[in-house]
Amino acid sequence: MRSTKSVAFTLFLVIVTSLPFILNASFWSLSALYRGGYLSVERPSVDVLVSEKGTFKAGFYQVGENAFSFAIWYAETETLNHPATVVWMANRDRPVNRRASRLSFRRRGDLALVDADRTVMWTTTNTDSAGEVLELRETGNLVLLDGERKVVWQSFDQPTDTLLPGQPLTRSMRLVSKKAEGIYNSGYYSVHFNDDNVLSFIYDGPNTSSLYWPPPENTVWENGRTRYNGSRYAILDDMGKFNSSDWLQFKALDFGLGVKRRLTMDFDGILRLYSLNERTKDWEVTWMPEIARCRAHGLCGENGICFYQPKPTCTCPPGFQMKDPADWTQGCKPEFEIVCNKTEVKFIKIPNTDFYGNDLNYQPKVSFEACKNICINDCNCRGFSYKMDGEGKCFPKGLLLTGQSGPHYLNDMYVKIPIQMNFSGIFGHSNLDCSKVSLYKILDRAYAVGQAWGDYLKYPIGFVIAFGVAELICVAFGWAYMHKKTVHLHNLNQGYVAVSVGFKRFTFKELKKATKNFSDEIGRGGSGVVYKGVLEDKRVVAVKELEGLNHGSEAQFWSEVSTIGRINHMNLVTMFGFCAEKQKRLLVYEYLKNGSLEKNLFSNGTTLTWENRLNIALGTAKALAYLHEECLEWVLHCDVKPQNVLLDRDFQPKVADFGLSKLFDRGGNNISEFSRVRGTRGYMAPEWILNQPITSKVDVYSYGILVLELVTGRNSIGSQQIFENGEIGNKQLIPWIREMVRTNQNWVEEIADPQLYGMFENSIMGTLIKVALQCVEEERDLRPNMSQVVNSITSACLVDEVVYEEIE
Repeated sequence: MRSTKSVAFTLFLVIVTSLPFILNASFWSLSALYRGGYLSVERPSVDVLVSEKGTFKAGFYQVGENAFSFAIWYAETETLNHPATVVWMANRDRPVNRRASRLSFRRRGDLALVDADRTVMWTTTNTDSAGEVLELRETGNLVLLDGERKVVWQSFDQPTDTLLPGQPLTRSMRLVSKKAEGIYNSGYYSVHFNDDNVLSFIYDGPNTSSLYWPPPENTVWENGRTRYNGSRYAILDDMGKFNSSDWLQFKALDFGLGVKRRLTMDFDGILRLYSLNERTKDWEVTWMPEIARCRAHGLCGENGICFYQPKPTCTCPPGFQMKDPADWTQGCKPEFEIVCNKTEVKFIKIPNTDFYGNDLNYQPKVSFEACKNICINDCNCRGFSYKMDGEGKCFPKGLLLTGQSGPHYLNDMYVKIPIQMNFSGIFGHSNLDCSKVSLYKILDRAYAVGQAWGDYLKYPIGFVIAFGVAELICVAFGWAYMHKKTVHLHNLNQGYVAVSVGFKRFTFKELKKATKNFSDEIGRGGSGVVYKGVLEDKRVVAVKELEGLNHGSEAQFWSEVSTIGRINHMNLVTMFGFCAEKQKRLLVYEYLKNGSLEKNLFSNGTTLTWENRLNIALGTAKALAYLHEECLEWVLHCDVKPQNVLLDRDFQPKVADFGLSKLFDRGGNNISEFSRVRGTRGYMAPEWILNQPITSKVDVYSYGILVLELVTGRNSIGSQQIFENGEIGNKQLIPWIREMVRTNQNWVEEIADPQLYGMFENSIMGTLIKVALQCVEEERDLRPNMSQVVNSITSACLVDEVVYEEIE
């Protein structure tokens, strides 16, 4: 009886809490706002305009603790797992309070965004005539129309960071990036037509402004553009084609109708074309310019150096420290006073590094000593870049901006410092990611004093709630009583369901419905077929129908699968539950949108970045180390291969099919005693063939093969075509790599996947290859365990040492 009352009381609270929103929703039109009306910030989920087919919404969007902006966003991406994709904001730099603020459609026919203290934060007062109705069109354009349905004002004329299909970019417009991921106020990067009529990327930082794309070192013609156009007009059409009056043209990879797209200037200074995957509701990049991310000016601020480890990362030169520990765009400040006396300065060499632009002068064909003296004798010189390419190019620098470092830079940088400063010679790079400035103080605004407009509604709402309370309680008690009986009968039929939160026993009928009668096959392996499905709670799942199991003992199957269900690690695929009915054995896993590593590594048209590959190698190692050494029961995978490493939306790895060896061999008492060989040809350790005891080192061997495939981009199965000195030869992967390491001075560059285009850290790549070769030793005792592998890779990533040489 107590349980019945508890359920009823909970239901009562839910209904009473939801009633005000239900009642308010009935008072508002979601298709248009008319003159004299308003939208309130206190009802952000109700006071919204919705486009005709529901693609876009316009309303108040939270940007801080107590800060809201009036925005337009893609409604389809607004889910529990996906933040809404904002495409326009009226007041991105002047947010309003969460109480008493409103968007007013004033009697004189214009819009005004009014803060709680009645300050107008944004308005459309520059309109030529009075508006009568505000509508959100299916194109994402918010339009103010007069009595004749003519456009008085439209959001398409005032873009923020995004251009939508059909929205023109003209001479008076620019796309301005947001400050950082999740920080919507204006950033430092913009796209607009410059004075040469060329569509360009501009960095407008605290201390300087500069153009960085198209490459400013080239002429307009060399960049494939023309300055001879007066229209300054660009547009993205519905097919995914972009045309600009300066001859810039490009197409989306998924060119064609029916795809939702957006062209956004991202916070890292790169313009990207995104297409919406309707199935996963994720945005996928379908075009971006050919520009290395470190080439975007200002990523690491003044004096900062950007390098790849494996993604854009910042560091300060010796003798410098971050200005703001939470914001790399503020750069680095010197720990010394700048001196002008040439007898009191020296230089510290930073190899393979350059600071772009800000040259005091350029001196070709000069010696290193002459270049050094030019900088010593100039008080404004902060250092010089020297290129020993046979011509002796000298670049004295007045400012140290847009620092870039990497093996592909032929310049060495020499930074001027006081002669009394001493360094140990070795400095570790900072591992702070400069591409995401995520530690900004959250925007906040104080509440206004006085009663909010919405407060006056509490009395009629309270009356309506009180009027329906008695009836609601009666309905709640009746529903609870019937529900209790239903649940009791269900439990008798289905047995014990929950093992832990989110893990349950499914009926075959449930999974048949979720998978649409097992119609969407997404994978097939030795253990069974995998289907895609959607559960009743809208979770997208992968359902594996196991094959080759002994179905005699349902209780034992239940016991062991529940053990696997309790295994939890960020790099292991989460199992939501199972089904065991009659002869059916199914496992229900989370669904990973980017599929398997095999598909992404070996399929045409898919290229994993160095950042992706390093994360996959490290994440997979952590997952196996957890299975071998940390989880409650010792679990061998026995089939580590690219097909069983799945990638989430951010290309983070999750190992799948772990623990299946327990299910297939649950008749034995020792997990190392297998009834038959497990694994896949090409990834199997010699122990399987030699009939030796099976230990965790079989997984280590398979992992080593996987990493070698990951860094080379080549499949280990069978003979491979390896390009050597322009010729194609047939050699197996491991012997070829060992020979390269032994005989080739530039073995890292020769072994690395050509699809990386040299964009990787040599030292980390070298460590990864050496660790993988240790893992594939024929003698199992020579292989490391997985925790040692994790430590080796982590150490290489955190300490990428660079030797700095002092030059007197």
